[in-house]
Amino acid sequence: MSRQQEVDELFDVKNYFYIGNFQQCINEAQKLHKPSSPEIAIMRDVFTYRSYLAQKKYLVVLDEIKPNSPEEIKPLKLLAEYFSDEHNRENVIVQLDSQLVGSANVPCDTFILVAATIYLNENNLDSAYKVLHNSECLEAYAFIIQILLRMDRLDLAKKKLKEMQDKDDDATLTQLAQAWINTAHGGDKLQDAYYIYQELVDKYGSTPQLLNGQAVTFLGRAQYEEAETVLQEALDKDSNYCDTLINMIVLHRNTGKGPEVSNRYLSQLKTLNPNHPYIQDLNQKEADFKRICQKYSPSVVKVPA
Repeated sequence: MSRQQEVDELFDVKNYFYIGNFQQCINEAQKLHKPSSPEIAIMRDVFTYRSYLAQKKYLVVLDEIKPNSPEEIKPLKLLAEYFSDEHNRENVIVQLDSQLVGSANVPCDTFILVAATIYLNENNLDSAYKVLHNSECLEAYAFIIQILLRMDRLDLAKKKLKEMQDKDDDATLTQLAQAWINTAHGGDKLQDAYYIYQELVDKYGSTPQLLNGQAVTFLGRAQYEEAETVLQEALDKDSNYCDTLINMIVLHRNTGKGPEVSNRYLSQLKTLNPNHPYIQDLNQKEADFKRICQKYSPSVVKVPA
């Protein structure tokens, strides 16, 4: 049972954000005209702006967040600056680092989540983990679990999940974290992960995020027809969702189909996000393979005339 006894006015706002239905998150936030407190109003706006950022509508955030905006909201402008201008990212990181080192006060949760997002995008897992470690919010716990899974520390991720369950076992974030861990565990746990995603789909509707979660459980069990069905649905909802493109590449390569289809998805991914970790890892492996081939290629022996 959930330990949260009070009615959460932002329940739907949060849940739609966590499952990746960002437009519905914005819609639900706009319905909340008279929140019970200024704090609720601020958090409503936080999730609204985060949803606009997730939709890549950076100018909305840059235009609306002012110097006199609430402290909990201001960090989102930094995140908008980071994602909207690739050439300015180094300056944003310098500013972020200085704020973390120079602040005598404990950073607000929004700042911590913004910092972790930027560090993760820079593949700086250590810095992301350190800044998240200072927060007790459930979302920070979920962030840490994602980092631990990327580090192949399933054992530590399970311990952090236990802490999430102790805080709020019924929370959508806790359920998602359980699904991530079940997927990482593999085997029979893949079916359990699928059921979690399906339960969330039944409650809130399907999203590319939830559909890709299901697709990974199908791919892990070599159920390729089922994987293709949910991935096609995800493509129909958002043809530019990077995880869908990656899983489509994996699907077509595992089914032994011609390379032209998977190469098409790969080209689309490179166009959308040339710095995506999947692309970076692929480029590194191609460079390593080329280097090894050159190293072991037969020498050309010149025969004297």
